[in-house]
Amino acid sequence: MTDAPSWLILLPILLAVGAFAGTLAGLLGIGGGIAIVPVLYWLTEAGLLDVAPEVAIHFAVATSLLTIIPTSISSARAHHGKGAIDLPMFRSWAPFMVIGALIGGGLAANANATVLSAVFGTVALIVVLNMLIPTPVVLAEKPPAALLGRAAIAGPIGAFSAMMGIGGGTLSVSVMTLLSVPVHRAVGTAALFGLAIAVPGILGYAFAGQDIPGLLPWSVGYINIPAALVISVATFCFAPLGAKIAHHLNARHLRLAFAVFLGISGAKMLSEAVL
Repeated sequence: MTDAPSWLILLPILLAVGAFAGTLAGLLGIGGGIAIVPVLYWLTEAGLLDVAPEVAIHFAVATSLLTIIPTSISSARAHHGKGAIDLPMFRSWAPFMVIGALIGGGLAANANATVLSAVFGTVALIVVLNMLIPTPVVLAEKPPAALLGRAAIAGPIGAFSAMMGIGGGTLSVSVMTLLSVPVHRAVGTAALFGLAIAVPGILGYAFAGQDIPGLLPWSVGYINIPAALVISVATFCFAPLGAKIAHHLNARHLRLAFAVFLGISGAKMLSEAVL
């Protein structure tokens, strides 16, 4: 992957970002990818990971998706213990998320990162404004039961999340709260959605990255296995801590925590797309 001296620097960085991402995953129902992707990309720019510049973002996104599997399992188990996962909603949305993630992962190699970042940043900031106002906007009294409605919501969440290397919580928590799902239940359910997005997204990146030069040893397509494993150890251990913190916050405080996180991420992506 890199030489031994570089690993002495890499290991604590990867473990630290894994701990941070795992805590965020448990706290906010996200997969942790929004924290992991920028760090992996920065490590390539800093020369600590020998990845060609033209495939650096694809490596970061794909490797992040693999870490989401253990993170989501750990986070979802913790939230399920608190009774905060809506299993009927998961079963009704997950198939469309899987289809969307397969499409998103497969299209990743040709995705326009600038456009995706701009769209994500704009939507994220709109959601933040809605969460910060005293009486947030509610689009419906409950999530749609019709097949077309579920497909129209869950499919794009899966596709876009797979393209960006995130577990879907960033988008699904926001959407569920707009549909009157209590925020603690939205966060818990979103943790489980990470699995529905990560597994098919990984397949897309694995196939799209075949025979691509400039990637690290021990990679499957764009996915680097050693980096993902190191990060995953920390995310798996720290996700229950985040879930514990989430259930000690009231709904308003949890909404504010999510709004702050999403606002920072959205502003960063929007600035990168514009500048």
